[in-house]
Amino acid sequence: MTSVTADAHGVAVILLIVTALYLFTRDRVPLESTSLAVIIALVLGFHAFPYEVDGVPLDPAQFFTGFGNEALITICSLIVIGKALETTGALQPVARLASNMWFKRPRLALLIMLVSVFVLSACMNDTPIVVLMIPILIGISSRTHLPASGFLLPMGLATIMGGMCTTIGTSTNLLVVGITRDLGVADIGIFDFALPAVLVGAVGLIFVWLIVPRLLPDRARPITDTRPRIFDAQLTVREDGFAAGKTLKDVLDKTDGDMRVEQIQRGESLAVMKLPLVILQPGDRLLVKDTPQNLKRFEGLIGASLYVESGSEHAVDSDTPLKARDQQVAQIVVTRDSPLYRRSVPDIHFSASFDLIPLAVHCAREPGEKEVANLNQIRLREGDVVLVQGSQAALDAIKASNRMLVLDDTTDLPRAHRAKRSLVVLAMVIGFAALGLLPISITAIIGVGLMIALRCLSWRDVGRSLPVAVIMLIVASLALGKALVSTGMAEYLAAAFVSAAGNLPTAVVLSTFILIMAVLTNIVSNNAAAVIGTPIAISAAQQMGVDPLPFVLAVLFGANMSFATPFGYQTNLLILSAGGYRFSDFLKVGIPLILIMWLGFSIVLPLLYGI
Repeated sequence: MTSVTADAHGVAVILLIVTALYLFTRDRVPLESTSLAVIIALVLGFHAFPYEVDGVPLDPAQFFTGFGNEALITICSLIVIGKALETTGALQPVARLASNMWFKRPRLALLIMLVSVFVLSACMNDTPIVVLMIPILIGISSRTHLPASGFLLPMGLATIMGGMCTTIGTSTNLLVVGITRDLGVADIGIFDFALPAVLVGAVGLIFVWLIVPRLLPDRARPITDTRPRIFDAQLTVREDGFAAGKTLKDVLDKTDGDMRVEQIQRGESLAVMKLPLVILQPGDRLLVKDTPQNLKRFEGLIGASLYVESGSEHAVDSDTPLKARDQQVAQIVVTRDSPLYRRSVPDIHFSASFDLIPLAVHCAREPGEKEVANLNQIRLREGDVVLVQGSQAALDAIKASNRMLVLDDTTDLPRAHRAKRSLVVLAMVIGFAALGLLPISITAIIGVGLMIALRCLSWRDVGRSLPVAVIMLIVASLALGKALVSTGMAEYLAAAFVSAAGNLPTAVVLSTFILIMAVLTNIVSNNAAAVIGTPIAISAAQQMGVDPLPFVLAVLFGANMSFATPFGYQTNLLILSAGGYRFSDFLKVGIPLILIMWLGFSIVLPLLYGI
């Protein structure tokens, strides 16, 4: 075997990878920012310090090729197709079956739900499935008085396991398959590794069905609906009060921007425009809505008299109390494609934009992360929950927009809209790829075109469904993988691994790869872990003189085992908040599931591939 040594460029790449992996785990640094920094560092570094491969200078522009990579195009296309299925309500039959069965036989309904999402996640991205099922399961929990924590996490685990079954099940699979093809090792078909995934996944599914609900305590949801009610009232400007002769902006500033004025009435029928510079006069009536405590505070701050909204002759006192508005409380879970993502509550302007009042925020944090006391200082992240109050019409409007995940305990099943068309397109995409008629990248992009042509979604939906963070992360990961291979560090690390393994059987080495990837994917991004691990696994197999394919699958399956931490996979964060789980809940059920899947693949892969 040729001796492999590490040079300065290779060491620099390793240091960059370690730094990137660390930054990927820091939520304060956006994924897209870290990814862009990685690409810049690679391009600038190899330009300033040229590197030759077999006497040919390495062109730094090669690190841009990830933007046109076949795997990235396929992933983006499948994300868009998943958005169309979500928008059209194509998964309604699964939701309806789950809802109807839960009242009669909850345990059987749980099994049917788990199997259904397992199968569906093999055909489409996990996130749309979880986004659809969370509000449905919350509604079922409310109507059946069963704790949602008993089946939300099992549902999430089942979707992750189902995603292991096909090349299009997760973006991780597509990346691993794409790298394997680019390195000239193998051209993996859409169902080529379905058999080991189904065999081991079935055992995992039984564990999730029978054992996981018993391991999970009944968790209350993170924010309850026991918040102060909102009341309609009017504040009449007194002649001797602060507001008389002041602009509306001055009055709102006096309340630190907390008071929301619905309308300004002057005289019997005149409505004054709510312009910041409009001057308030004695007798003007400010129509406002807020909690009783805030309304009384506003009364004192601006020097006004508080009355019920029905008329100035009804002053607020013990005989004439405030009348509560006909409103509902709901929870909005922040997702990456939500207009709330990475914005603060004041920046969102809930009242003006959505006719909703924000009441509280529950943050999905890592253990030991510092709490933020001031609600206005919180920058919302994926998995955070915002408690809002508003009319049913306002809540229905944001549900219909398909831009925010709303939990209100009264969630109805989605109405199917062009569902059959979207299902036909999905079947075509999978069918043509499975039969080998067209590559999945081509069928996926054609599927996007058909979804748009058949009005299953609009171009605006397409733009909203493509997460910049995911795109940049994939491009950066591909660039790091290319640098790892080009500098010979992949071969060097593989040689070190093979040397450390000594004379251990190949099956043991394979099993070790699975376990290493399973641990890594629960700490850093599963895509990043897979892209880094794939070239190392291929190089190790080649140095050992064995078939690289099972080693590629070891990386693929291990990188998908993001069960043990809420930050291991994006759907885990959504489930963390919606179900009121704690970090320890994921460890309690995720670690045993990882061990089961690890042992399963350690047995099945050597048997199937003759190792």
